Amino acid sequence: MDYKVVVPMPPNPLELPLAQISGVGAARAAQLQRLELRTVGDLLLHRPRRYEDRRHFQRIADLHLGAPALACGTVTASGSRPLRGGRSLFELILDDGSGRLHCRWWNLPFMRNYFKTGDEVVVFGKPGSLRPRTMDHPETEVVQSLERSVHLNRIAPIYPLTEGLPQRWLRSLIWRLLEQFETAIPEPRPNRPLAGRNLTVGGQTVPLPSRAQAVRLLHFPEELDDADIARQRLALDEYVELQEAMQARRRNLEANARALPCAGDNRLMKPFLAALEFHLTQAQTRVLGEIRRDLAGPPPMRRLLQGDVGSGKTVVAACAALMALESGSNVALMAPTEILAEQHWRNFRRWFEPLGIAVELRTGTTKTGTPAGQEALALGGPGVRRARMDIGTHALLEEGFAPEKLGLVIIDEQHKFGVAQRERLVRKGAYPHLLVMTATPIPRTLGLTLYGDLDISVIEGGPPGRGRIMTFVRERESLAKVWEFTRGQLAAGRQAYVVYSRLEAEDSPAGLKAVKKEFGRLSELFAPWRTGLLHGRLPGAEKEEVMAAFRANAVQVLLATSVVEVGLDVPNATVMIIENAEQFGLAQLHQLRGRIGRGAADSYCILVTAGKTEEAARRLKILEETADGFRIAEADLALRGPGELLGREQSGAPPLRFGDLTLDGPLIEQARDIAKGVK
Repeated sequence: MDYKVVVPMPPNPLELPLAQISGVGAARAAQLQRLELRTVGDLLLHRPRRYEDRRHFQRIADLHLGAPALACGTVTASGSRPLRGGRSLFELILDDGSGRLHCRWWNLPFMRNYFKTGDEVVVFGKPGSLRPRTMDHPETEVVQSLERSVHLNRIAPIYPLTEGLPQRWLRSLIWRLLEQFETAIPEPRPNRPLAGRNLTVGGQTVPLPSRAQAVRLLHFPEELDDADIARQRLALDEYVELQEAMQARRRNLEANARALPCAGDNRLMKPFLAALEFHLTQAQTRVLGEIRRDLAGPPPMRRLLQGDVGSGKTVVAACAALMALESGSNVALMAPTEILAEQHWRNFRRWFEPLGIAVELRTGTTKTGTPAGQEALALGGPGVRRARMDIGTHALLEEGFAPEKLGLVIIDEQHKFGVAQRERLVRKGAYPHLLVMTATPIPRTLGLTLYGDLDISVIEGGPPGRGRIMTFVRERESLAKVWEFTRGQLAAGRQAYVVYSRLEAEDSPAGLKAVKKEFGRLSELFAPWRTGLLHGRLPGAEKEEVMAAFRANAVQVLLATSVVEVGLDVPNATVMIIENAEQFGLAQLHQLRGRIGRGAADSYCILVTAGKTEEAARRLKILEETADGFRIAEADLALRGPGELLGREQSGAPPLRFGDLTLDGPLIEQARDIAKGVK
């Protein structure tokens, strides 16, 4: 058989439309387009979803029901017979000396043209019955052509398909295209040769193949490890491209942008720190030094501040804001929810207004103004423009918000925002400094791929003087004991959260509880203590009323959805019960758990699960064993992927075809070095 594709060679053959390939045609091209495969280059990078090892033959007598197998035998009989309704059945009987195998195809009468008695035929498929042994629609190959077989006697690629597109046809087409175009696959960076670099596969170090070699191994590996070698090489190219783009963006910013000097002079910082009821930790002090150096330099700061739940990021952000305010610049802080924005507003107003700094709130439902008579408190004395801090939600992105001399932008829980939203806020000023914060610990692989253009600071540990948080996983059958324990904590003067994954019972699949339905029952269960209800659909005023009552201990038990994940700081709350805990990601459970343990007393997080699967038990066990947010985030990344860890819509996770952020830490490190030109 001639495998060559006879077509005129375009300037870049990889851009040749698939519709122009011999044997494809308009109908097949339309099917391929549904898979977003339009050109030769697209198809050569169409990644198999798995591989089948079709090299090891089994005796027909040893075939097992439903188990994929490769067998070879001699054709002893074949023929077609009509069935009812105009259908037909073609049957082929093979004998290998150990037994007979009946191979059947429905409504494919032309199959009789391919075989004759005495042919040796290889088949691959799953036996559907053993008396007699039968395979329906197996893949076949006559032995005389087996040495060049694309489908059998090899590790065969199994591709993602679309309706009407046969696996065998697609595999043959990719083989033909590789025969014709493999030599046209270029190295993406000929000026940055990768010679001497290695990959680690199966615990062994192997030389990095060329891109063309990797594409062939991707589709037709000689050994299963070859497929991993190919994936890693192609993933490395993706990561290098990503790193180059981020570093180019950073270099462009540093070369062309000049920020306002915002390092400050400590005249506000000193009284602020003196008024705090605690001393900054060593980690907080170190991070503040990094931020001050950034704020003093001409290039705008671009820094990501990571800190586990309760590590003291907000105080660090306040100190950064004071540096900018001391320098005469305004500050804006954006949070993803009204609850979190309002909590920040209360904290910053309590801290800053005694220093003469106006703190205003802008959300979808609230806009505060500068209180009457406060203009005289302008920094530098009467008549000098007053520095101001604005705190808000997406409302800060509206056209009506146009602060003068914006020196610093702070974004909290940044993964809840898209990159475009972040840039819209930054463009409110002339290259303001940017500090983005997250309490979702980000594994190093994600940090390098998502935030390679940012400097990263990490606050390890938390403030001194806080109690332990103990976590327990309990089956739903133990709920009576859980409620009894909670009543004991309430009797001791403490408060509790009870969190549900669903709001309405009618929206809940069987077995999942909803907060609205449980509210009445638990209100009676916890009487005489008062129970409050909090969820995202409450009007803003009602939300604030419920939260204010819980903060003031006028409500002792707060039933809520995951809306309490961020934004509530109640040191007296020592119990967190999460029902249907298996419905949440590990990172989100860790965030919810962070609502307790904010005072000196020991706290208790109880994860109640109806999940019976081993995976659910294994996931929740991690939370029982560790309070280390980074370990939890790594586990969540491995189990659920970056979209679940950071939020599907806003994660900014790059659309990787070959990269796997759960596996590729060493590759990403290599890519960073390659992009920087490090040998």
